Order: sequence, then structure tokens, then C-alpha cells
Amino acid sequence: MRIPCPLCGPRDRREFYYYGADDYLRRPEEGAPPEAWDAYLHLRDNPAGVTRDLWHHEMGCSAWLVVTRNTVTHEVISVRLASEKEAAK
Repeated sequence: MRIPCPLCGPRDRREFYYYGADDYLRRPEEGAPPEAWDAYLHLRDNPAGVTRDLWHHEMGCSAWLVVTRNTVTHEVISVRLASEKEAAK
């Protein structure tokens, strides 16, 4: 699988480290109840199909990326820097 890094261009997947679903970008606020933290840390979906994941470009620019991809076909649909605001839907 090749991931098109917005800063470095297309790179082999082995240059990146997979951190899981982009849920990590939605951390509970300070003072959130324990249930919110439990869900954030332990409750994860494992869908077959389109997912949004957090990747770190370890062997390149060290950017954090949000990669939208299909886990069945391995198609990379879109990539953006995690630091960029998500476009309004």
C-alpha cells in the first residue's frame, strides 16, 4: 500500500506507523466522567470498509496524518495533515 503524504508525496506504507482510528483526535475534555474515558481508551470499532485512521510518517517528515481508506480493497481515498481543521460537511 502506498500513502500519499501531503508533504513528501507518495510513500510506501512501511515508512508510516499506524496508530488506529482517528478517535484519538477526539479526546474527552478535562473533567469528563470515567465512562467517557473508558469509551475513549477501550471501545473501538473494527469495520470492514471505509475507515479514518491516524498514521505517523516516521521515516519521513514526522507528520501526523488522517488517512481515509478502504480496509477491504486497501484503496487510499484521502490523506490530510492531522493539524488541519476538517472541512465542514
